[in-house]
Amino acid sequence: MMSQKKIGLVAIATPAWFLTVYLVMSAMRPDYVHTDQAISELGSLDAPNLWAWNVLGYILPGLAIALLGIGLRREFVGRGLPATAPAMALVAAGLLMALSGAFPANMTDFKSTTTLLHSVGSFGCYIAFLVAGFWLPSLFRKVNSWHWAATPSLALVIASIATGFLRFAGMASIGQRITFLCFFLWVALVGWALWRANSSSVPPNNSSKPTPLRGAA
Repeated sequence: MMSQKKIGLVAIATPAWFLTVYLVMSAMRPDYVHTDQAISELGSLDAPNLWAWNVLGYILPGLAIALLGIGLRREFVGRGLPATAPAMALVAAGLLMALSGAFPANMTDFKSTTTLLHSVGSFGCYIAFLVAGFWLPSLFRKVNSWHWAATPSLALVIASIATGFLRFAGMASIGQRITFLCFFLWVALVGWALWRANSSSVPPNNSSKPTPLRGAA
């Protein structure tokens, strides 16, 4: 079973991996316009090297995010906290991201089965992320070694929602990229928190108060 520290490192590396794949795959398409086209178009049915993008850009990062959810469940349930539901929401977010890669969108037929499944994966991923993102900070605040991550993680979730308004201002592609940025920064932040919590000397108990010695009055 993968250690908590290794799961944290995988999560930290996931945003860099996604960005690298995105830059390489988009550079291979001179016709691709970052400010006008959706990220999914790198892996649409009419795109060259569509499976390279969908596997490397969606499926593998999605599985890494699901792994982070498993790590969070282990981390907080092991401390006696009710973390199963929000952790499984993050697992679902990762698996749904992988689903969107398994079913490339057909940009000429938005009612096709593969496009609908791609959309279910994309929107489902984000909704599940919101559930986890709004729920987990309440658990972070209950643990000494995680308390610092509560506010910045919540701020990134709120920022990801705020960027959605750019879509109504004629900047849908830019808004989507900023949303992705917030999402992956959140993954890196929580991955760092997981790694840090299992690398420091902070005791695993939830309270910041020292445990009294046996026999003490």
